[in-house]
Amino acid sequence: MREAQAGWERRILKSLNSMSTELGVPLARKRPAPEQKELSNKWNEMGTDEPDLSQFRPVYAPKDFLEVLISLRNPNHDRSEEVGAQSQWGLIQVPLNVQDVAQMREAFADLALNIGQLGIDDHTHVPAGMELSDFLFHQHFYTLTTQDSAAAQQYSRQGCPTGLRAELWALILNSTNEPEDILNYDQLKAGVIQYDLLVDNLIYKDVKLTASNDDYYFVFEDFLYQVLLCFSRDTTVLEHFSYNSATPPKSYIQGKAGEEDYVVVYPPNGVIPFHGFSMYVAPLCFLYNEPCKLYSVFKEMYIRYFFRLHSISSSPSGIVSLCLQFERLLQTHLPQLFYHLREIGAQPLRIAFKWMVRAFSGYLSTDQLLLLWDRILGYDSLEIVAVLAAAVFAFRAENLMEVTSLSSAEAVLADLSTLKVMPLLQIFLFATVI
Repeated sequence: MREAQAGWERRILKSLNSMSTELGVPLARKRPAPEQKELSNKWNEMGTDEPDLSQFRPVYAPKDFLEVLISLRNPNHDRSEEVGAQSQWGLIQVPLNVQDVAQMREAFADLALNIGQLGIDDHTHVPAGMELSDFLFHQHFYTLTTQDSAAAQQYSRQGCPTGLRAELWALILNSTNEPEDILNYDQLKAGVIQYDLLVDNLIYKDVKLTASNDDYYFVFEDFLYQVLLCFSRDTTVLEHFSYNSATPPKSYIQGKAGEEDYVVVYPPNGVIPFHGFSMYVAPLCFLYNEPCKLYSVFKEMYIRYFFRLHSISSSPSGIVSLCLQFERLLQTHLPQLFYHLREIGAQPLRIAFKWMVRAFSGYLSTDQLLLLWDRILGYDSLEIVAVLAAAVFAFRAENLMEVTSLSSAEAVLADLSTLKVMPLLQIFLFATVI
């Protein structure tokens, strides 16, 4: 796994360096004073700027990353014992230990059909005369007044009330908005104004290609630039590499290539943005209207969860395990559908991967996405993302059994904006006979 991750990193860095050479754009440069002043003046309206980004291309897209995951093999694994097994059907051929349906039901017991959930009109376990939303609101409000992070996490498994979600998530993530946090954010902003990085162009391009074209998120374009540009300069993000299979990319100070004393991490946070990266931030803009608070929560979400969606590891919340989990769940629940799609060249993972790598951001309606992310925080795990991906296929199974090509299967699953997350999850996990 580490070898594959290292090879992938070399590919990304080579792509970035090639872009720098071809376009004659340095990886970093100090902005002249007039340019610094101009950027400082338009900091809150960067979305109005229309730089020429036609020459810049995303370093990679999710589909490129998927091909790397498909090629993963364990050289120590004897496949002869598995001939004819369902595990041969899927694209992921790494024998990781993922949970079966019975284990998933136990792990996500709080999603059972008899437990009230925000996201479903369900009034079980609620005192007489009180709505579920009011009942949970009082529970959550008490949690906030006592600042009990563990309780907030437990309650978010049933969903967070809209009016309290922002505070509850910040409490779960131990995200603060103290004077030192504001000072730190201002220092990052000063770093953006002082230095221009090549990855800034990748950030601009990604926001223009994704969030700016999204009906929900285009209004947050300025916030996205501010947060992502500051994020790229934040060296405290490097701490997450101590528990990440990835290593931060390195480059040389200009004119000092090959000299080990002049090696620097690039970009400073060690994270090269890819196509769709800005969608990790976009939904949070609905919750936080202060850039500093928005930044703090996004950073915590990234170093706890999102980094796992674009790095190769054997973590249960890692993207490889999620892909395998998705394929196993679908094979177990709907073997005929899986086999049909495989036979017509429409491997389910080729469709679902883009949903999972973005934790469904940009695919679900925002209210439903936030209900899903409630559960990611509540269970401190991304595994629910794989369950939902399988549940979507189960929900559209009848239509999918009729398709005859990958393009027609993609058409059936093109619009997820009307789906209701919680009924899908509950029915898939608890109302289906295996």
